[in-house]
Amino acid sequence: MQLPDDAEVSDEIWDEVIDAMKIRVQDKIPAIRVFSVRALSRFAIDEEDGGIIDIFLETLEKEQNAEVRKTIILSLPPSSATLESIIESTIDTSESVRRAAYSVLSTKFPLQSLSIKQRTTLLHRGLSDRSTSVKNECLRMLKEEWLVKHCGGDVITLLRFLDVETYELVGESVMGVLLKDGSVRVQDGQTIRQYFTANTEDAEQVSSIKLMEAEVALYWKVMCMHLQAEAQVKGSEAATTTGTEAAVYASEASDKNDLLDGVLPSTVAEFVDLVKAHLSAGPNYHFASRQLLLLGGMLDFSDSMNRKVASSFLYELLNRPLEHEVDEDGNQIAIGDGVSLGGDLQWAKAVSELAKKVHASIGEFEMVIATVVEELARPCRERTADFMQWMHCLAVTGLLLENTSTLRSLEGTAIRPSEVLQSLLLPAAKQKHVDVQRAALRCLCLFGLLENKPSTELVKQLRLSFINGPDLVSAMASKALIDLVSWHGPQELDQAIGTEPSDANYEKTQFAPVDISDLNDDDLNVGVLSILFSGFHKDDWEFSPEGDNHDNVPTILGEGFAKILLLSENYPSISADLHPVILAQLVRLYFLEESKELGRLKQCLSVFFLHYPSLSEKHKRCVSSAFVPLMRAMWPGIHGNAGGSGPVVSKKRKQAVQAARFMVQMVQSPLFSTETAEQACMSPESLSSSPGPFVNYDISEEGLAIRIAVEVGNSQDKKSAPMKAYALALCKVAVLLRFRQSEQKAIKCMRGLVNTLAASAASDKDLMKELAQMASRLKSLDESPEEELPQDQADAIFGMSNNSHHTQ
Repeated sequence: MQLPDDAEVSDEIWDEVIDAMKIRVQDKIPAIRVFSVRALSRFAIDEEDGGIIDIFLETLEKEQNAEVRKTIILSLPPSSATLESIIESTIDTSESVRRAAYSVLSTKFPLQSLSIKQRTTLLHRGLSDRSTSVKNECLRMLKEEWLVKHCGGDVITLLRFLDVETYELVGESVMGVLLKDGSVRVQDGQTIRQYFTANTEDAEQVSSIKLMEAEVALYWKVMCMHLQAEAQVKGSEAATTTGTEAAVYASEASDKNDLLDGVLPSTVAEFVDLVKAHLSAGPNYHFASRQLLLLGGMLDFSDSMNRKVASSFLYELLNRPLEHEVDEDGNQIAIGDGVSLGGDLQWAKAVSELAKKVHASIGEFEMVIATVVEELARPCRERTADFMQWMHCLAVTGLLLENTSTLRSLEGTAIRPSEVLQSLLLPAAKQKHVDVQRAALRCLCLFGLLENKPSTELVKQLRLSFINGPDLVSAMASKALIDLVSWHGPQELDQAIGTEPSDANYEKTQFAPVDISDLNDDDLNVGVLSILFSGFHKDDWEFSPEGDNHDNVPTILGEGFAKILLLSENYPSISADLHPVILAQLVRLYFLEESKELGRLKQCLSVFFLHYPSLSEKHKRCVSSAFVPLMRAMWPGIHGNAGGSGPVVSKKRKQAVQAARFMVQMVQSPLFSTETAEQACMSPESLSSSPGPFVNYDISEEGLAIRIAVEVGNSQDKKSAPMKAYALALCKVAVLLRFRQSEQKAIKCMRGLVNTLAASAASDKDLMKELAQMASRLKSLDESPEEELPQDQADAIFGMSNNSHHTQ
């Protein structure tokens, strides 16, 4: 049914229709919600008070059905109020919603209406989306709307809209997809050589160089790399085929190489002049300098004269002083990250790549860089260097160590490995200036990674810097120790300084209690892992957000111990009984109030928790074993934990409950691995202590429920208010856990424990109802409800539950 075009409808009827549709947007049937949204969308644009748009945005936030969300996105009019919601929908779980979001952004929001951050975020998400259809929709937006419609097909103009100096990877990604798609190609006459202009008035025709903008430099870097990669692919295809096909591929490879040769500087000397001109132009052209420096890897250095020119240029780059500022008091402040050559890790990589290309003979790279290090180290060894000279020397030393595969390759060079350690790195780590200490510790880490076994002085210095250094120094030391533990194993580091734990059994079940604030410098009886783990308990770390090129200790320790758990098979010297202790600490760190500002830590741990329990049943066991110790450590007012005022206690209890539910979700997550429970359980430790028939309750929801019930039972004789609240909270978690009918022993065991839970939940009527329902479910699952569980089997299950609690 359709009204004629000239039909008149009163405003009152329209208002009634709109009100009815607003109600139908909340209908329980998704199809009705879809049609209601479509109907309301006709009125959303002309509406004065924005009520319909508000309904759309509120519904979008909580809507569970993907088709409804998609319809809302397609119905939203363009405005500042709707833009953020549409952008947020580009990470929706549904492929169709993400695709719809890009379609709307493409057609309703001009490129200029988006901020730089919004443009780059959209491209980063869309071009890396796992769905081909979403990628294609994003590419269509990029090509048809942004490049062609808004930039007139000029890719340089498009790159200017993306601020490639800040979002370099996005700029490279955009260039890459446009080149692959064929939307961008080298135009006739287009070449880097056009930036050289000859001055014909001079007799010697000296060339002057026109400086490139950041976008132009990035364009040429990616373009040249693309041409080189295409030529290599065609060359490989020609080598693996025969006949006419091989000839075609060879011809295509030749064409690509000719095109590349035509756009690159004609000589190595021109390349050097081009980079030098941009370097001399100041910090505003530093980005362009780095892009152009990477072109050197595509030039031919087989000619000795070319190598000589490039080698001389590299010597200048390596000896180029670090940039710095002078504060009001006349103090020099290094610009950049404080540890890399030029204060920029990417610049250091570009220099090292060029150096390895120019000095490609075996041992030549190390010989050349070591010579520069020795020259820069002279004032440091003579104790006449200022802090900027120390920083410069350590930056070049770091570049050398980072690009060397073994310390043996430094033997016979201008400065031997032992000299690097004893005369440069260890003295630098003892300097007063924090930035010098940080740079030295980074180099000590790189040096330690190259050693077959870590040296005594190196490990001692890293421990000392972690314990006594300022926060920025402790952060770098913790990073170095974590890296060396990951590479060599904790036992090697402890053996390097003769550490002998006083109680092996104690070390096996938990970390030695260490107060690093009171730890003596010469106390070598505490293992490196115990010292690092104690860093979690130091109260005065600066929980400052990551930035200014600096890390913080909590983030580094969280990432490091998460890596140790994920790769635990590589560290047999770390007892499996310590894994739940580590996991409990990571969960606790994740829910700390101070951690909210640490974006990188939260991101790292969220990804870790998402995958860790699903990788193996051993990990599941670790999660289950960590539950009770974690709850004991987080609940205020019990086991020596601080209490506080009413609001403080309430906040801490909320965090503990959140952590408990989070742990339950980890236990409930399905396994990725096909590893059997029996394989997971047959470790040497479990074989020696197995109580008899194989059981795997400690990796299941049933096992966690039994653990919780046992803990509640152990808490009943303590009548304090915090303990009562603790037991009640555990009961609320227990009812969330499910039992499988196949686990008859666990079902019978839990049936006997429900009364224990009920005794602690008597004050909560709703919880008592849930426990009654739980008891009823267990009874219905019990295949022989009149039979009791044999005592030996019950003891085995209870033994499993109790064994987990010794980690507290």
